Amino acid sequence: MTRQSRTSPAGSERSLHQAYDTALLDLDGVVYAGGRAIAHAVESLGTARAKGMHLAYVTNNALRTPDAVAEHLCELGIPTEAGEVITSAQAVARLIADQVAPGSKVLVIGGEGLRVALRERGLVPVESADEEDLAAVVQGYGGPDLAWGRFAEASYAVNRGVPWYASNTDLTIPGARGIAPGNGAAVEVVRIATGAEPQVAGKPLPPMHRETVLRTGAERPLVVGDRLDTDIEGAFNGDVDSLLVLTGVTDAAQLLRAEPKHRPTYVDRDLRGLLTGQPEVVAAGEGFRCGAWTAVALDGVLTLRGEDGDPLDGLRALCAAAWTAAGEGSSALDAQKALARLGL
Repeated sequence: MTRQSRTSPAGSERSLHQAYDTALLDLDGVVYAGGRAIAHAVESLGTARAKGMHLAYVTNNALRTPDAVAEHLCELGIPTEAGEVITSAQAVARLIADQVAPGSKVLVIGGEGLRVALRERGLVPVESADEEDLAAVVQGYGGPDLAWGRFAEASYAVNRGVPWYASNTDLTIPGARGIAPGNGAAVEVVRIATGAEPQVAGKPLPPMHRETVLRTGAERPLVVGDRLDTDIEGAFNGDVDSLLVLTGVTDAAQLLRAEPKHRPTYVDRDLRGLLTGQPEVVAAGEGFRCGAWTAVALDGVLTLRGEDGDPLDGLRALCAAAWTAAGEGSSALDAQKALARLGL
């Protein structure tokens, strides 16, 4: 399938865990939120693994080390080894190591995940912009308690011309209490203070895809995520298929407005979608049908025909109608009443 021409969610007669050899799973909003497992995640991943699917956890959150992430997943009931965790800290550390001399000093604005990843690449993490021979500044999510003064430290170095790198630029991060500012919000602080632009490694950009391929060796990967602008766009950029789950930051209305690079191959409620096939969306007269629902785009409004069907089938049909009408752009159709019918 070509990502540029996607105008409908795809169907799959085979269960996704059989159709793909490796699931490249985002963590926040997909597997857990605020440290707690998302409903159905533990059982679904356990079944997928037992049936032969390889699982790898690919996260833009650079705060924790792979060891710490694996330990947390094990505590949740998901057996995981550190080598199955790929972080944006690892991706940005490789990006920096490719551009500076071995043993170079790197100013760290973030957490332990960045420090461990830098050491893995033979670089020396430091804490002050006043270090002599500073080769780079790297910024990653440092948790809610990261001191404001750390942004000033980054700004001092960047304003002197030290190359600036960011693990990722996600503006938000989901947690147990709701949506909080992510590393992208912190990056904006330094950008405002310096007028500079960092080199970014995390999803959806190529360095993260490269890191993932190098570490997993996946041949038929399926990207699984909750964010259109990182997970799904990253899959688009890597020319691999994707599954959007509706357990994180993306809601149904945002999905209907998605431009081509943000349109997933498949859509499901949660990680149970790995264990099933996906229903086909077909053209039906002037609209598109999935299950018991038919969606039509007419006079700037999306409407639904049918009742008592699976609401997710209705959403898939609405996606086809909205994406087809939008073509290579972003849909501006009014979907409020249609989504209300589905309870979405």
